[in-house]
Amino acid sequence: MLRGLAITPPILGRIAIGKVVEKNGKRLPEKDDQFTITSQLQNKNGWIPHPLDDTLRKAQGGKIRSIPIRLLFNEPDLNFRAEYSLFDRQTGRPVCVGNGENCKRRTQEGLASLPCPSPDGCDLARGGACKPYGRLNVLIGDDDPLGSFIFRTTGFNSIRTLAARLEYFKAVSGNRLSCLPLELKLRGKSTRQSHGSAIFYVDITLRGEQSLEAAIQEAQQLDQQRQAAGFDQAALDRAARQGFGNGAFEDNEEDGSAVVEEFFSTGDRTDKQTDTPTTNAISTEADADPLTQKLAAKTQQLAGAA
Repeated sequence: MLRGLAITPPILGRIAIGKVVEKNGKRLPEKDDQFTITSQLQNKNGWIPHPLDDTLRKAQGGKIRSIPIRLLFNEPDLNFRAEYSLFDRQTGRPVCVGNGENCKRRTQEGLASLPCPSPDGCDLARGGACKPYGRLNVLIGDDDPLGSFIFRTTGFNSIRTLAARLEYFKAVSGNRLSCLPLELKLRGKSTRQSHGSAIFYVDITLRGEQSLEAAIQEAQQLDQQRQAAGFDQAALDRAARQGFGNGAFEDNEEDGSAVVEEFFSTGDRTDKQTDTPTTNAISTEADADPLTQKLAAKTQQLAGAA
């Protein structure tokens, strides 16, 4: 295994609740009120829809509001990873990743481990440069038992809800999270900060009208079938954790460019209460200064303090 390269679940496509559109010569993120499932291919019009998108869209009357899924792993933090993340907005290269206590940061001297005060207390985070950033891998359909679709978000509502749901479902199922029949569901809410407009975020629930008891029973049966067939879920979880830990950063520059465009663009503003970005352009001092200069200055300051 190549050291320094994070080994992540194979990706078959993307799940999004927004899109990037061109306005006045700029590509800006735009919120949406439905899921879109795409392939990993793009053309001049954007991401090419995955065949599953059309299937679910027809079944739900034109708008996808729920997606039946299963999870790859029993451990919640393997299915859903969330961190404070800062990207170089020019190259898409991940620069700093932290959990509110410690962070890993690229410096001129190499990779450094430094304190992480969270975006509210970090000078580098001004102007939305650093945000909570979550990645959820899910299975859709039965064609590929290890190929997943990825949902990315920088919204607090989605991150908080997904993290809670996964922990709860793991607990009530007796550590059979990967065997539960689940679905992604799009929910809406309004807050004072949203000025009465709808905020859309992603939740994980049981499928349809299925009861929790029936879902747990189904998970137990599937778990027994897998064990009888020799399926080793514990070994799969260990392999995934080792793969994630093989690299300092999960995203590479290639994926990071698309992530920056959709979630970390200098032309977008994502409110703390909003899971779908708005296109209100703002200009900040942090956006005006080159990120590399700010990183170097802050790193020297922290090194001097240490």
